[in-house]
Amino acid sequence: MSTSSLEDRRELGAVVRRLLEKRSAEPAVREAMESPSGHDLVLWVTFADELGLQGLAVPEAYGGSGAGYAELAIVCEELGRSLACTPYLATVVLGAGALLASGDPGACERWLPGIVDGTLTATAALDAGSSVTARRAGDGWLLTGAIAHLLDGASADLLVLLAATPEGPSLFAVEGLSAAPGAAVTTIATSDLTRRIAALELADTPAVLVGDAGAGASAADAALAAAMVALAAEQVGGAAAALDMAVGYAKTRHQFGRPIGSFQAIKHKCADMLVAVESARSAVWAAARALDDEATEAAEASLLVLIASSVCSEAYLRCASDNVQVHGGIGFTWEHPAQLHVKRSRGSAVLLGTPAEHRAQLVDLVPILATQGVTS
Repeated sequence: MSTSSLEDRRELGAVVRRLLEKRSAEPAVREAMESPSGHDLVLWVTFADELGLQGLAVPEAYGGSGAGYAELAIVCEELGRSLACTPYLATVVLGAGALLASGDPGACERWLPGIVDGTLTATAALDAGSSVTARRAGDGWLLTGAIAHLLDGASADLLVLLAATPEGPSLFAVEGLSAAPGAAVTTIATSDLTRRIAALELADTPAVLVGDAGAGASAADAALAAAMVALAAEQVGGAAAALDMAVGYAKTRHQFGRPIGSFQAIKHKCADMLVAVESARSAVWAAARALDDEATEAAEASLLVLIASSVCSEAYLRCASDNVQVHGGIGFTWEHPAQLHVKRSRGSAVLLGTPAEHRAQLVDLVPILATQGVTS
């Protein structure tokens, strides 16, 4: 549970923003996204050595700071604002989150310290239970199957995934993913060059069971919920950056002898963007607080997570698109940063489920929430 004050959180956000303004400005983003790894490796080391961001939400027992989802959301919002090319979402949120949710102290002791100090990168496939199967082989396990979309899969040192076993869905870890026997990782070309996606095929790949056999589904759901909130916070940051970009341009671009921001159509568009950003930020905070509060009912927390995921996806999509409209023709060009946010917004909107899929899940929650008195 998060115990930091509001002032502490504001200071955390300010510190991270200052670092990213210095180390992850647009030229650095473009350089990183065109590099072989797709990451700013110097920035990743700086995160660990100067700010300890990789261990922010990791318990102190494993070398982390023991903060909560609210603090994690603050960092992710700033990462989304700057389009920082780092494996933070894959490693810190998905990978470390899955290990923690498993409740397996051996697995946590084995891998979390490396994540905390920045020497180990990870990723997770938490919805792969129907596409990957596991079978016992002596004292170990072998995995077979395919994962179509794996965030930062080509560069991850560790993969945590859900696989089907006779006992039920179970969590497994694969070390040295790119060199693991029977594992074939292929980078997928996408329009969003700031985020790398890979396809993975496994053929009798050795793996380590994480937690108890058959107990992986609940852990995967918990880690996935945290990842959805973190991604939603990223989207808020991206939407806010698009809004700032649009407002800044509307103040300085003149037509007919006056700033274009003085025209009613531009005023209304920027106002609508502001409403979208603030609504999305409120949704993220509600979801993060629900995950931090152990007293929150599971169904209510799920409701808030799904709302945040849907609202923030649509807010980022709208703001990124409207920013291009405010900029006119220049916003469509490769040289302008507006197009980077358009592509990131579209990739993020499908990364952990689309807004339509999240709304469909909300419908399934209605009967449960009604019995708990959460909805009328």
